[in-house]
Amino acid sequence: MALSPDTRKRLITAALVAPASAWLFVFLVLPFIAIVVFSFGERAPEGGYQAAFTFAQFANLGSRAAAFKNTLVLAPIGSFVCLLVAYPVAYYLAVKVSPQHRLLLVSLVVVPFWTSLLVRTYAWMYILGARGIPHLLEFVGIENVRLLNTPGAVLLGIVYGYLPLMIMPIYVSLEKLDRRLLEASADLGARPLSTFFGITLPLSLPGVMTGVALVTILLLGEYLIPQLLGGGKVFFIGNALVDLFLQSRNWPFGSAIAVTLVVVVVIVLLVAMRIAWRVAGARQVDLV
Repeated sequence: MALSPDTRKRLITAALVAPASAWLFVFLVLPFIAIVVFSFGERAPEGGYQAAFTFAQFANLGSRAAAFKNTLVLAPIGSFVCLLVAYPVAYYLAVKVSPQHRLLLVSLVVVPFWTSLLVRTYAWMYILGARGIPHLLEFVGIENVRLLNTPGAVLLGIVYGYLPLMIMPIYVSLEKLDRRLLEASADLGARPLSTFFGITLPLSLPGVMTGVALVTILLLGEYLIPQLLGGGKVFFIGNALVDLFLQSRNWPFGSAIAVTLVVVVVIVLLVAMRIAWRVAGARQVDLV
């Protein structure tokens, strides 16, 4: 029996989508279901998971309030600082640099990703440690300066590590900017600052929101930077999860924190997408 063209297209689409769907289901959906089940259980006497149905783990989230506070404070601040640094860089690359040199400079933005984040973070440990900047400050009479194992050190590591991820979406958004709009604004007598806030910034907001959402979501689960630059004094949720799963072996409580983190990430993502859609719709209306 011959298949209709529509049926054939559906079968081809299903065959193409099936491998990726199966991969996501096995390695993403099933583990998350297991974590949700664990979150309603109890810690076994020898550690691990013991079957039960209780909300006690979620009621105990307050005991890790410091980790939630550091994450929910430093992650948005880190994203905002990344934005402040990334936007001028992306604007310069997309608008000011000639096409002949643009590819080279954009490549330099990506170069840090060629080196492991672990190695780069260890470099900052040396720079901020006793033999780094504090040692240099002693020569000018400034003593007892502690930079490592502080929230400032963690924030600096966050900005350094995630800055390229903020630059690239903004750069892509600005690169698509119609230069004729800027020229028309200048011809009509608008000042550069008015042109920026009236044309450039609104048209680049989708890229800004993409960069902010991407960096914030990754920072909410960050573990390495707080562990190395925070020195055990600046905990993120990721550090709490490692402690609960690998050291305390309190899998139900760690699962409850992980589920809560996923809920926070989903909320952040939905809010960012909603804002981006509104901005994109307003931009289309303005251009019409």
